[in-house]
Amino acid sequence: MNKFFQTLVNVFRIEELKDRIIFTALILLAVRIGSYIPLPGVDVVALQSTKGGDSNTLFGLYDLFVGGALSNAAIFALGIMPYISASIILQLAGIVMPEVQRLQREGEDGRRKINQFTRYLTVLIAALQGWGVTIKILNPGASSAPVVAPDMVGIFTISSIVLLTAGTVFLMWLGEQITERGLGNGISLIIFIGIIARLPDALFSEFAYITSTPQLFVHLIIFAVLVFIIAGVVLVTQGARRIPIQYAKRVVGRKVYGGTTQYIPLRVNTSGVMPIIFAQSILFVPSTILSFFPENTSLQWLSQQLFSEQSWVYALSFSLLIVFFTYFYTAVAFNPKDVADNMKKQGGFIPGVRPGAPTADYIENILTRITLPGAIFLALIAIMPTFVSNVLRVQPSFASFFGGTSLLIMVGVALDTLQQVESYLLMRHYDGFMKSGKIRGRANAGQGGF
Repeated sequence: MNKFFQTLVNVFRIEELKDRIIFTALILLAVRIGSYIPLPGVDVVALQSTKGGDSNTLFGLYDLFVGGALSNAAIFALGIMPYISASIILQLAGIVMPEVQRLQREGEDGRRKINQFTRYLTVLIAALQGWGVTIKILNPGASSAPVVAPDMVGIFTISSIVLLTAGTVFLMWLGEQITERGLGNGISLIIFIGIIARLPDALFSEFAYITSTPQLFVHLIIFAVLVFIIAGVVLVTQGARRIPIQYAKRVVGRKVYGGTTQYIPLRVNTSGVMPIIFAQSILFVPSTILSFFPENTSLQWLSQQLFSEQSWVYALSFSLLIVFFTYFYTAVAFNPKDVADNMKKQGGFIPGVRPGAPTADYIENILTRITLPGAIFLALIAIMPTFVSNVLRVQPSFASFFGGTSLLIMVGVALDTLQQVESYLLMRHYDGFMKSGKIRGRANAGQGGF
């Protein structure tokens, strides 16, 4: 414990690292402030009375990633999600569009062009989503009083679309500033702080439940389950299969190049949290549509039986979709053929495997085998909040932190940021947080942001 506090002291002894931490904290504070500034023309009192009806819809999922800004009708209600959507669209476009694929292979110059296209697409998506948010605000459904004055609807719609789009662009710029001048991946940290912002309310509600039902043994089990789940998420997030690569020796003049052994880290969870987001988005579409018909008892019964998070049909469908999207997104994010071609050009080979197509097949077989346990683990983590809430009787707001998108994003971003702090400490010859060389090697094997 003393070493841990000593490491914290060492963090603030490094001037550059201290400045980056302070800069990142100030930017994230600005993000949270913007999540509570309502759009002009919104009746905040009437808006608060409509909260709580979208937890099992696309609006509830979206509100999770923007830290409650959507339910507050804030200027940052769209969050950074339009930028994430634009990035995913361009990444998927690289599969079917040769022009995008060519830019992806052009190195730094191609990356700059793709980033520029991503920004343009972000503005378009933000404008469309901003229009959808204004429609949602103008039609809250459960409100007894209008959220926006009837004679201000037209002006409110236009001004809100402009402000919401500008808010997303501003958040995108803040994220880039964190990445360049702060600590960690800026886009991931903006999503991370939005999820963490919900933790205090969840803890208070759980504490109130504990004090009303004092069962010490049950609460100890809940704490043990939470620790076990977090440890499992860290293990799978860091886990990787390292494939050795041998480079042939080349003599250029009097110098000898190559002859070294490196490794390709194939991560158990290459796709990250994306399969859960895709699967959850698809399953939330029917419940979102059915929520528009609250008076129809038959449709509401169907929604509860098939699309409710407490339904076993929902859990089974959710798990199968996660397994499917894990393999799909892994195939998109990692191309064994490209890896094999690059190795062949650089004179590298896997011992015992011929270069070219056999190397690509070898890597693909290993990736297929290690992706299956990763996909099953993601499915278990995704349905864990429902299990914890129903079996252990944990408050739903707190149970969401036991798995699913919340826990995976929090653990992934925290590990990524911690590794950057670790690198600064090691550069200054301080002891880092990760004492074991084995753990440090796993961390360096590859950990990306959201």
